[in-house]
Amino acid sequence: MKISINWLNDYVDLKNVSVSEIVDKLTYAGLEVEEVDDQSKKFENIIIGYVKEVKKHPNADKLSLCKVYDGKDDYSVVCGASNVAAGQKVAFAKVGAVIPNGGMKLEKVKIRGEFSFGMICSERELGLGDNHEGIMVLDPSLKEGVSFADALELNDTILEIAITPNRADALSHIGVARELSALFDLPLKYPDVNFKESGKKSKELASVEIKNSNNCPRYIGKVVSNVDVKESPNWLMKRLKSIGLRPINNVVDVTNYVLHEVGQPLHAFDLDNLGLRRIIVRDAGKDTKFITLDSKERKLQSNDLMICDANKPVAIAGVMGGENSEVTPATKNLLIESAYFNSSSIRRTSKNLGLSTDASYRFERGTDHEITKWAARRAAQLIQATTSSGIIAKGEIDAYPKRITKKKVSLRYSRIEKILGYKINNSTVKKILAKLGFEIKSTTKEKLTVMLPTYRHDIEREIDLIEEVARIYGYNKIPEVSKISVTLEEKVDHSAFNDNVREFLNSLGFYEIITNSLLSEDIVSRFGSAINLINPQSNEMSHLRTSLIPGLLTSISNNIKVNEKDLQLFEVGKIFEKVVTTKINDFKDFKESEHLLLALTGNRIRTEWFEKDSPFDVYDLTGFVESFMAKILAGNTINLKSKEESESKFDYAFNINCENQIIGSGGKLKKEYCTLFDIDQDVYMIQIDLSVLKKINVSKKIFNELLKFPKVYRDVAFVLDVDVTSDQVIHIIKEATTNLLHNIKLFDIFQSESLGKGKKSLAFQLEFFNSNRTLTEEEVEKDFRNAIKAVEKIFNAQLRGS
Repeated sequence: MKISINWLNDYVDLKNVSVSEIVDKLTYAGLEVEEVDDQSKKFENIIIGYVKEVKKHPNADKLSLCKVYDGKDDYSVVCGASNVAAGQKVAFAKVGAVIPNGGMKLEKVKIRGEFSFGMICSERELGLGDNHEGIMVLDPSLKEGVSFADALELNDTILEIAITPNRADALSHIGVARELSALFDLPLKYPDVNFKESGKKSKELASVEIKNSNNCPRYIGKVVSNVDVKESPNWLMKRLKSIGLRPINNVVDVTNYVLHEVGQPLHAFDLDNLGLRRIIVRDAGKDTKFITLDSKERKLQSNDLMICDANKPVAIAGVMGGENSEVTPATKNLLIESAYFNSSSIRRTSKNLGLSTDASYRFERGTDHEITKWAARRAAQLIQATTSSGIIAKGEIDAYPKRITKKKVSLRYSRIEKILGYKINNSTVKKILAKLGFEIKSTTKEKLTVMLPTYRHDIEREIDLIEEVARIYGYNKIPEVSKISVTLEEKVDHSAFNDNVREFLNSLGFYEIITNSLLSEDIVSRFGSAINLINPQSNEMSHLRTSLIPGLLTSISNNIKVNEKDLQLFEVGKIFEKVVTTKINDFKDFKESEHLLLALTGNRIRTEWFEKDSPFDVYDLTGFVESFMAKILAGNTINLKSKEESESKFDYAFNINCENQIIGSGGKLKKEYCTLFDIDQDVYMIQIDLSVLKKINVSKKIFNELLKFPKVYRDVAFVLDVDVTSDQVIHIIKEATTNLLHNIKLFDIFQSESLGKGKKSLAFQLEFFNSNRTLTEEEVEKDFRNAIKAVEKIFNAQLRGS
């Protein structure tokens, strides 16, 4: 944002403060000055000259030989302008000057046999306009020899300030002046808004109705009649040009001036072009198209906020006005709009249209609902001052259906010292806050309470006030600390768990990917209940992801397209899930959790001379899962159990269970999801909830002494019904035996007609031992027989081979 030092002087007296001090103070206070443009330097060696004599060049028909006086000496100058004449005051660039437009450095030259000791400049050569048909003829009252920059008040310094999104209050000259007032302890002066009102009241000449008070809490209308739309006076044009704006006419220039003066966007309507002289603030509605001031047709969304009259839309609220109500030279009656719009609504409309203006830039960041009336009155005052016959109607139309209450925040003096590490006098704290516009409501020895100014949307808590005090007091005043004490207590590394996960998966041959957490509604809705953003950057990034699967499938698809088909990938990331079926109104209505997604696709072994291609299958996936879980949950028991595939995105679907809770699920991804991402090969994946996994208590690793006594093994095979699982058999064996049995291993499954119809054989190895003694044959045999009898009884099983 461009800020003029000369303009700032209207509100705070900076004549005794150097530009370098201003730059340093503002930058340290958080308003970073990116560039300083001293405009007077562009006109060095350019002075006010007096043309004493003009005669025809002896050797050229279209050139003149002029004698120019600089207050001390006469100079011979060759000039090609047709309008040069004796007695004129001109902009005379002496030898050594650099012409602002083009950068040409002047030297003593001979033109057609005559020496020229400088140049008489045109507006275009000086960078002050587009006129280059003749020289710039100046006010005859100007004194020759005076610096051109000083004589025409072109000695301004322009600051380019980077305003952070939270500091909308500094998007104006008064906003920056307020900062400088506090930084240099100087009084802040607001313009006097006094003018004569006559005739009818504004509310008798026009009306305002707000149909969407959420997006337009307040709308001020001020009527000015019998205006004369014409070129702005020099002082106004000069101000606007100094910050890079192009003057248009006195009405439009005044609205731009007030915008950059106080930060409140305004719009002037031709009142006679408003149907029934009425303003209605409402949503655009379906299939609305509108032609804006730049003569472009805009297609609006149904919830975009519009300014309408009784018959038609006349402006896109907070963004741009329309051609059908713009101010023209024929305009006689004005309605000045000064409104307060919801920042989210304007931001959404601006993004949807791809249209950013000075007005939308400020509304998006938040304006001041209390300055709206002052800004409308200020504009009316200036319009009246720039036209010979303007009549300002009495009062304003103030549509304000829902009053916005001011907020209070308390600040403890002890807390300032606690946070900053040094003490600031209580009186200094109060002065700083008062200078910044905070109204002190009460004060005690321990604390003070302030009313927050309505232009400071970024201030919400005590810590925000402490930051305000610190930045104005000066970060450079923080005292040096001679020594720092550091505790040696154990620190909690919150990233250690995820680092271990990544490191182990890398060791298994997996590559990590990172994908976007914002996806399109079409993709997100296929993997969960979609959560939309209020103001998305695009339709492709309009919703929060409910699963890591879409991002990973996109990565697989992109790799396959460049012939990388054999992949082991994983991602650690957050997903977002709705916990309500209605619209999200609070952070409690959705949950955020961290997940891990593993994926396999293509071949695990590629063809070599000694072996053939071997594709990944679901057993590779379960093997990796078991290895991963054994590493992460050392000592904890996990189970991989099949799940109902009709309720899953997977074929051969299974869940990971630990401590009676599901911590993950996966399998072979169904073809319909692969096809969605143009993947024509099988994809195996497992999604694990790390938020749950981290909460599981992991058994500490302990040293187990080498067993001193021998183990005893017994093998047994049962013929059972085919629907009996190995888990069921193992469970019965454990219940039937003592603590001498430590491990049971299924080592064979056999199924054949020779066993009988609907029968199969399961063979187990049983491992017996005691850590303190050698087992006897009798006690092992007793446990072994009890196990056999229990299985035979419960499952009507038979010993195979008996």
